[in-house]
Amino acid sequence: MYDPAEGYRVVLASGSPRRKELLEAFIRDFTVRLLPDITEAYPPELPVGEVAEYLSRQKAEAYRQTLVEDELLVTADTVVSCFDRILGKPTSRDEAIEMLLDLSGRIHEVRTGVCLTSCIHQKSFTVTTAVCFTELTEEEITFYVDTYRPFDKAGAYGIQEWIGIMGVEAVTGSYYNVMGLPTHRLYHEIRSFPRPNKRGENYK
Repeated sequence: MYDPAEGYRVVLASGSPRRKELLEAFIRDFTVRLLPDITEAYPPELPVGEVAEYLSRQKAEAYRQTLVEDELLVTADTVVSCFDRILGKPTSRDEAIEMLLDLSGRIHEVRTGVCLTSCIHQKSFTVTTAVCFTELTEEEITFYVDTYRPFDKAGAYGIQEWIGIMGVEAVTGSYYNVMGLPTHRLYHEIRSFPRPNKRGENYK
């Protein structure tokens, strides 16, 4: 396999099985590293379009002291929004159903912010995808929530699951971005990221 991260040992700072699966498609070997109790808070005045990237950079700062010279850290955060209202991970069955009722028959936006960090360099970016749901019945929504229990997913759904297969009418932008990792953009950003050949410099 061609390795776009040649010269680095890639570290994925995420417990998401979806991000792990997507990264495995083009990174030959990487390590998953998890730190406990990382906050996912952001300033309330921050524009919706900037939240995902802000959170990815915050995660990177939490891991910064764990990096060694030849490691490249990948942090990411996915935010679902509808009418400029952020729909996070639901905390209950009722909240998941309410979120999906809000998304039914509407176009919403999914943004994934990604931050690449080495001991010397750092770069972050955001990829946005527009997703259109068909009209969903309450019976369909309840079936999905009770069967798939999407409580670990922003917006209370996984596009790769049943509700995405039968309910997503159109996707404008990266499909994989909706799953949690904008693979096309990430591949090219890793490939162009400066190689680890300097020491003692500050982040750029």
